[in-house]
Amino acid sequence: MQDEYRTVARAGTHETEINRSRFLCALAPAATEREAQDFVAAVREEHADATHNCWAYVVGADASVQRASDDGEPGGTAGLPMLQMLLRREMRYVVAVVTRYYGGVKLGAGGLIRAYGGAVGEALDAVGTRTRRRFRLATVTVDHQRAGRLQNDLRATGREVRDVRYAEAVTIEIALPDADVPAFRAWLADATAGTAGFETGGEAYGDA
Repeated sequence: MQDEYRTVARAGTHETEINRSRFLCALAPAATEREAQDFVAAVREEHADATHNCWAYVVGADASVQRASDDGEPGGTAGLPMLQMLLRREMRYVVAVVTRYYGGVKLGAGGLIRAYGGAVGEALDAVGTRTRRRFRLATVTVDHQRAGRLQNDLRATGREVRDVRYAEAVTIEIALPDADVPAFRAWLADATAGTAGFETGGEAYGDA
């Protein structure tokens, strides 16, 4: 797994005008290829009267899925520059649709490449991005007497508490960088006088 990746902070749209043509770039996070395709379909439906609805998406922390479409624009002048802009900005799990309303002035191949790639770049700046980092999932098991204080200490030291389950003992699920595991073990033993259990599990991504 990649140590970290960037994605859009939220769904959003940014509009720009070039030689009387309107370019509306809609961006959204997409956890799967199906989500990306559904977003493309929704924008196409919303702007069914547009001249073109070109799109590109990147799914996977390692950019394993990359797709793009020119939607009727000359080959390589729309979808590809959109995709290249997403990759240049190191964006992952993201979908972009640029809707064009033709304004009567032809832009030429170079102008189209700049327009579509630029529309995505401007939209990323307007909507904003966030970094997601790889964390190690782990569980801490502690008695009820120490659980409340331990949760407060975990949050006070910036640890992400993902879940808390109460049974005979209290199980607290946390996420921490791999490099922090040894130091965390030592901290936990000190904080609970060695009474807490600690087990590492799989990996997941969370906000950096």
